[in-house]
Amino acid sequence: MSRQPARLLGETPLGSPLKFALMREVFSISVTHMRFARLLSVLIFAALVAACSTTPTPPPRPAVAIPPPIAEPPAGATEVWPANAPKIFAESAILIDARSGKVLFQKNADSRRPVASTQKLLTGLIVARAGNLDEIVTIAAPETRAEPTKLHLKVGERYPRRQLLEAVMVKSMNDACAALARDHSGSESAFSEKMNAVARAIGANSSHFANSNGLPAEQYSTARDMARVAFYAYRSPVLRELMAHRECRFRHNSGRVSVLEATNFLLARSPVFNGMKTGYTNAAGRCLVSSGKLNGREVILVQLGSKTKHIFNDAARAMAWAPPAPVFFANGGSSLIGDSVF
Repeated sequence: MSRQPARLLGETPLGSPLKFALMREVFSISVTHMRFARLLSVLIFAALVAACSTTPTPPPRPAVAIPPPIAEPPAGATEVWPANAPKIFAESAILIDARSGKVLFQKNADSRRPVASTQKLLTGLIVARAGNLDEIVTIAAPETRAEPTKLHLKVGERYPRRQLLEAVMVKSMNDACAALARDHSGSESAFSEKMNAVARAIGANSSHFANSNGLPAEQYSTARDMARVAFYAYRSPVLRELMAHRECRFRHNSGRVSVLEATNFLLARSPVFNGMKTGYTNAAGRCLVSSGKLNGREVILVQLGSKTKHIFNDAARAMAWAPPAPVFFANGGSSLIGDSVF
């Protein structure tokens, strides 16, 4: 029988190369399909993982509470307002309701001027809000150079923050104030930055502070801004307690005791007067931030640029003049600004 023509590719002279080429093509297609299948499976797996791990959309954050307007100028008020307010000697002054922040009287309340030691209210507010007042402060060299009102603290002495703060709020001790500022922020300049940040947060935008104690420097505030500072200081239970002390006893590390009488002489006049802070420099004149409860109304009075013979009598008269309190007050709680500000 004659041999049948070769039907298999491998039996032709060119069969082997063609067979190899065909197999390579088939292999290439198979690999491509495998890669595609693998890629597809990876994509499916990734989609499943993403679907399972998707974090639910968080609820919107509550809006940050904006402090209510404190000591805002009354509509249509003039530089000296109202006309029937008692005359006082201070260059700048303002009287506000301590509960609502409403202005009851103002005199050149937006004039920028030095405010001397009354700015220790802001220092005290920052320190009190920081807490841990039983923690110990070790006195360093910078604060021993503070003048003129001082405890004569010595380098290396150790005192609780509360003891130093009481000396500041009662007798305006500058070395104790500088020690608290350094303890809080690391340096006087850093603490001044903190003071300015807190001032802006509470709406005291016409102020610039350069030190913790109010000694002469390139710094200023206004009666209105100091009323805003006082409004928040009035809400600190710690400061309210310390500012009401007519005297305190400061025990030094040596065992010696200094009796510190309050610079706020209103406290000795009547229990209706319950705090706040005095101040004096040649540039600032006599300054006084005072608080009290008269005619059923809690009030805060700021006087800047007065004289010793006028300032306390004017304070008593202006606070007694305040109209009786309305039946309802705006919310004046301690949560008006968040702790994060401090």
